[in-house]
Amino acid sequence: EGMPQTLSSTSMFTPCGFSPHLHSSKEDEQGGLIFQDGNLTSASLDALIQHLIPTTDYYPEKAYIFTFLLSSRLFIEPHELLSRVCHKCIEQQRLDDPVLDKARIRKFGPKILQLLTEWTETFPYDFQEERMIGHLKDMIHRIAPCDEAYWKKMNQLLQTLNQKLATLSHGQEGIVKISAAVSDKLVAFKSKPPSIQREILSVCSDPYTLAQQLTHVELERLSHIGPEEFVQAFVHKDPLDGTKTCFSEQKKTSNLEAYVKWFNRLCYLVATEICMPAKKKQRAQVIEFFIDVARECFNIGNFNSLMAIISGMNMSPVSRLKKTWSKVKTAKFFILEHQMDPTGNFYNYRTALRGAAHRSLTAHSNREKIVIPFFSLLIKDIYFLNEGCANRLPNGHVNFEKFLELAKQVGEFITWKQVECPFEQDPNIIHYLHTAPIFTEDGLYLASYESESPENQTEKDRWKSLR
Repeated sequence: EGMPQTLSSTSMFTPCGFSPHLHSSKEDEQGGLIFQDGNLTSASLDALIQHLIPTTDYYPEKAYIFTFLLSSRLFIEPHELLSRVCHKCIEQQRLDDPVLDKARIRKFGPKILQLLTEWTETFPYDFQEERMIGHLKDMIHRIAPCDEAYWKKMNQLLQTLNQKLATLSHGQEGIVKISAAVSDKLVAFKSKPPSIQREILSVCSDPYTLAQQLTHVELERLSHIGPEEFVQAFVHKDPLDGTKTCFSEQKKTSNLEAYVKWFNRLCYLVATEICMPAKKKQRAQVIEFFIDVARECFNIGNFNSLMAIISGMNMSPVSRLKKTWSKVKTAKFFILEHQMDPTGNFYNYRTALRGAAHRSLTAHSNREKIVIPFFSLLIKDIYFLNEGCANRLPNGHVNFEKFLELAKQVGEFITWKQVECPFEQDPNIIHYLHTAPIFTEDGLYLASYESESPENQTEKDRWKSLR
């Protein structure tokens, strides 16, 4: 009764505010947890684990569960954490007693099931490990004799988890296949490719459609990124655990890396499409087409594709094509460039992002919900947050205040990545975006010099060495 809902609303992801320096106001301590103005700021790892564990009359807050499960992996591996949680539950609820206190366990059962459900829903990748599933089953075997319904609950939970992991690994395989197919084609052209090479305008001549298909690709790839990848990207050795780095066996960040590769591919694809046509008029037409695509990405809230397109147009092999650019109506391009201008730590973009995030919160349709952040800036923000404050305080306590801020940034991202893409998919265009051959940087310069010959000695030397 009155059980917390599972992951749905954004409320779970808006923990209390963050302030890097402690206020001088009152501190309270409850069970080893230090509170400042009612907000949990620090505690020992043991106290934090204890705070995660439900009892017959206590269930942790949603924001706490997310924040702790996200950040705890910096200090303890998930299977070890789950083992300790189960162990403490067994002790506290006396689940080892020959005769179980059924009335008591019926109060505790739904709560531990709820915690395990939230864990599997938010961090499914943790459960790729056999040990995790082992702990989970053991827990339910202990409480199930008190209520038949717990078996059903466990089967549901495992089924949902298996489906989720199957979908995710299927997506990962797809991404791996695509990447393998593409890397072979990178160096294929030393000079301009023969005209049989399809170009983007023959596949899709409508900027609106292309922007929508790009949004499809973005949301598809985002859906595979687990929240924990943001933390695992920055795992350092924990000073209190001199023996090993957590997750030393592998950094589990493959989806995050694949997504960054996609951004780079899109930059190079845009540059390739612009440098390829032999005629100046055609090149100008491609530039104008991409300006319209970028503008539509902005309107949709797809800032990652927008930034990739602008970056592609700003690559020097493209920006040096003065005669081509003189044929382009550049006013629209400058407006977009201004939006993504890095000045003032990307002030304009951050303002636009906040606008899109606000629109997303009050949205009535999936279309209005779309927010796809400029991803490498998001990673950079998280990186600086991580580098800027210590994970532990001098007394060995976990700096929980820092992790609330981390959870806020990652949590917002999770809300965005769950949006269903409202646009119809065009497999033909999506296939082209993933597999069309692209020039290497050298290939781009070669094509660029062949389109508009070198203007100064540096360019002449470069062209000569490339040929």
